[in-house]
Amino acid sequence: MTGMTLPVQDRTPRSSPKRRLRRGRSSPAVEALKIVALSVCCLAVIGPFLMVISTSLADPLQIDTGGGMVIWPERPTLEAYRVIFAGGQVTRALAVTGFVTVVGTAVALTVTSMLAYALSRQKLPFNRIILMGVLMTMLFSAGMIPVYLTVKGFGLLDSLWSLIIPVSVSAFNCIVMRAFFQNLPAELSEAAAIDGASEMRIFLTIVLPLSKPILAAIGLFYAVGFWNTFFSALLYLNDQEKWPIQLVLRQYLINNAAISAGDAVAAGDLPPPQPALQMAILIVSLVPIACVYPLLQKHFTKGFLTGAVKG
Repeated sequence: MTGMTLPVQDRTPRSSPKRRLRRGRSSPAVEALKIVALSVCCLAVIGPFLMVISTSLADPLQIDTGGGMVIWPERPTLEAYRVIFAGGQVTRALAVTGFVTVVGTAVALTVTSMLAYALSRQKLPFNRIILMGVLMTMLFSAGMIPVYLTVKGFGLLDSLWSLIIPVSVSAFNCIVMRAFFQNLPAELSEAAAIDGASEMRIFLTIVLPLSKPILAAIGLFYAVGFWNTFFSALLYLNDQEKWPIQLVLRQYLINNAAISAGDAVAAGDLPPPQPALQMAILIVSLVPIACVYPLLQKHFTKGFLTGAVKG
C-alpha cells in the first residue's frame, strides 16, 4: 500500500548472554593475581595469630629450640594455661574485666539510648542547644589532667567505677542512635500517646523493641572499648588487685615481668617457659571478646522495622 513504510529490522548483531558474561569476567591471570593477593593478606593476618596459639601450646624443649616462637606444636600441652589460671592473678583480672565490660556496657547503653531518644524528640526544650553541646564534645576534649581532677574530685580514684562512668556516653554513638530513632515511624509513638502512654512507656515498650539492631551494634562498640580499657586503668587504679586483664597483659609482655608458677607445677616437673605463659595470657585476653561478635552478627542484618506501620 502506498503511503505506508515498513519497519526496518535492526540488523545489529546482539551478543548472547554468555558472551556478555564473558566480557564482564576478568582474565584468568587477573583472577589468579587476586587469589594470590588475598591469600597473602590472609596469611599476614592469620599467621601471627596461629604462631601465638602454637607457642602457648608448645612444650619447653620446642620453644627453646625455636628461639621463643613456634610455628606448629609437635607435642601440644595445656600446661601454660593451667599455670596462669592456678596463679590467681589472671583469673582475678578476667573477673575485673568481665565486671567492667558487662556493667559498663549496660550503663552506657542505658544512658546513651535515653539521651539519644530525648534528642530525637523535637518537642524537647532546648533540643538544639543540648545537641550542640553533645556535638562539641566530638570536636574539643577537656584533656587528661582536667578529667583526672574530675575523677579525683568525685572520689573515684582506685575504684572500678572510674573505668565506667567517665566513658559511659559517647557522642558519636549517641548521634548514630538518635538518627535511628528519628527514622522510626512517628505513627507508632503518636498512636501510643493517644492511648495515654507516657514517653517512658513509649521508649520502653515501642522504641527499644524496634531498636535491637542498633542496640546490638552500639553495645558491641561499648563492650570492645570496656574490654580493652587500658590507659584509664593505668591512670586511676593503683591497687594491683583491681587491674583489668589488659594491664596485667602489659605487665607480662611489655615490662617482661616474670610469671610465677608457684605451686601450680608438680614437684620434679619443669615450669612452662615464659614465652608460653605470655602467649597463653594473650590468647585468654583475646578469645572472650572475639566470641561475642558471632552472637550479635544476626542483629546487624536483621530487618529494622519488621511489622511496623507504614506512614
